[in-house]
Amino acid sequence: MSTNKRSNPKALIPIAIFLVLYLGNGIYFEYINPLEGQMGFYVVSVVMAFSISLIFALIQNRSKTFEEKIHICAEGIGDDNIVTMLFIFILAGAFSGIAQGAGGAVSTANMMLDVIPSGLEVPGLFLIACLISMAMGTSVGTISVIVPIAVAVSSKSGISMPLCIGAVVGGSMFGDNLSFISDTTIAATKTQGVAMKDKFRTNVKLAVPAAIITFIILLIVSLQGESAPVGDFEFNEWQALPYFVVLFMSLIGLNVFVVLLVGIALFIPVGMLTGAVDYVTALSSVGEGISGMFETMIVTILVASMTALIKENGGFEAILDLIRKNANSKSGAMAGIAFLTGFMDIATANNTVAIVVAAPIAKDISDEYGVEPKKVASILDISSCIVQGMIPYGAQLLIASGIAGITSIKIAPYLIYPLILAIFLILAILFDGPQGRGLWTTRIDPQTPSLWTTRKS
Repeated sequence: MSTNKRSNPKALIPIAIFLVLYLGNGIYFEYINPLEGQMGFYVVSVVMAFSISLIFALIQNRSKTFEEKIHICAEGIGDDNIVTMLFIFILAGAFSGIAQGAGGAVSTANMMLDVIPSGLEVPGLFLIACLISMAMGTSVGTISVIVPIAVAVSSKSGISMPLCIGAVVGGSMFGDNLSFISDTTIAATKTQGVAMKDKFRTNVKLAVPAAIITFIILLIVSLQGESAPVGDFEFNEWQALPYFVVLFMSLIGLNVFVVLLVGIALFIPVGMLTGAVDYVTALSSVGEGISGMFETMIVTILVASMTALIKENGGFEAILDLIRKNANSKSGAMAGIAFLTGFMDIATANNTVAIVVAAPIAKDISDEYGVEPKKVASILDISSCIVQGMIPYGAQLLIASGIAGITSIKIAPYLIYPLILAIFLILAILFDGPQGRGLWTTRIDPQTPSLWTTRKS
C-alpha cells in the first residue's frame, strides 16, 4: 500500500462539486439552453470550477489547521513531476507559438498534401494529421491548422465534409497520444516517473496498428468514391524543415527540453529569413504561445493542490476500495485505471486535466496490484485521448466543427481512429499475461524480460 489513510468517501465531494459546476453547466449551456456564438462548455471556466472545488477541499477535515492544509497543497505543487511539467508547458507553448507564427505548420501540411495522389485525399489528411500532431504535440493545434485545408479539400473534391474532418481529428489524436512534447505525454510520464521513450515504445504497439487499420479503412472508402482534383497548395520547404527536425529528435528519444529548445531556435531564424515574421512578431509569437499555456498551468497547480488534500483526507483510499471490490486481478486494476481516466475526461473535457486528476490514484492502484508504471502511463494517455477524441463537447471536436461550419455530432460517426484504438486498449488489458506478455510486448521468450520491466538504476 502506498498510503495509510482511512477510506473517506466524503473527501471526494470536491470532485463532485467540480463535476456539477463544469460538466453540469456545460451540458446545460451546450444542449439545453445554448448561447449564440459561445461554446457551452466554456461558459464556466475550468479554472473557476477547480478554484471553488479547492476552497471546499480546504474547508474539509477540521482536525488540521488552515496552515497545515496550505502546507499539504504546497507539497503537492512542489512535487518534482509537477514542477517539470510546468517548465515543459512553458517551452511547449513557446514552440507552438513560433511554429504557427513562422508558417511552419501550414507549410508542412501543404507540402505533404501537395504530393498526395488525387482520390486519396482523405487517407492523406489522416496521415498528415498524424505526422503534424506528432511534431507539434497538440491535437488542438493540429486541428486548427489542418481542418481549414480539409474544408478546402471537401469543397473542391465533393468528398464528405464530416469524413474529411473525422480523419483529421483522428490523426490529431494519434500524435497527441504519442508525441514526446504533447502535454498528455508529459503529464502521464511525469506523474508515474516513467521515461518518455519507454512510454512511447509501449503506446506505439497499440497506436500504430490502430492507425494502420484506420488508414486502410479510409483508403477503401476513398477508392470506392469519386473526387475531383483539389489543385495545388503553396508551401515553403525551409519553413517546414524545423518540424521534421523536431519529429526526428522526438523519435530518437532526445530530452524533451532539448527538442523544444532546438525547435524554437530553428523556427525563429527560419521565420525571419523567409519573411514570415520579423524580430518583433517572432517575440510576440513566442509570448502568445506561452500565454496560451497559462490556463493549463494554473489548472495543473489547482489540481495538484486539490488532489493532495483529497489524498490526505482519505478520498483516494475510497476510490481504491471501490476498485478493490470490482478488480480482483492485475487486468481488473488496469481496467479500473482506464475507466477512471475516461470518466475524468468526460467530466472535464480536457485529456491533460483528466490525466493529472487520475494519475495519483492510478499510482496507488499500480503499487497495490503490481501494474508496471509504463503500462499505467500508457493507459492514462491512451484512455484520455480516446475519450477526448470522441466527446462532442471537447475542444477538438468543437473547434473542428466550428471551422467546418457543421455540428460536432455530424463528425462523430467518422471518428474511426479513436474507436479502433479503444478496441486495441481493451484487448491489451484483457489479454495481458501474468508476466506482462500480450499486445503490449513483442517478446515471447519466457526467459526474456518483458519490455514492461522497469529498469533498475
